[in-house]
Amino acid sequence: MNADFTKLKCKPCSGKTKQMSSAEITQHLSSLIEWNTNDEKKMIFKKYSFKSFKKALDFTNMIGKLADEEGHHPDISLGWGYCIVMIHTHAIKGLSKNDFILASKIDSLISE
Repeated sequence: MNADFTKLKCKPCSGKTKQMSSAEITQHLSSLIEWNTNDEKKMIFKKYSFKSFKKALDFTNMIGKLADEEGHHPDISLGWGYCIVMIHTHAIKGLSKNDFILASKIDSLISE
């Protein structure tokens, strides 16, 4: 059963928030489109492609606005025609539900 993360809101995590298990990560990852984990399963990431630097920059700025609204901030690499988004929960040095919520909402920016 896939969750609709776009309807959820990121909640502040503390250093005591438990990291997701490998099984939970796999389950939640199946709810997202073309997102991957790093080898350690501590981060999810996705590369978005665009036809110009300006379109990639505009998308990056949209992500910034969304991240501030959610209180959860990804790492972003921006270049001509691409934007790579990397998300993890800094407080726990791993993945939490917030990461999947933010990833889902970032994907929804493309369809707007």
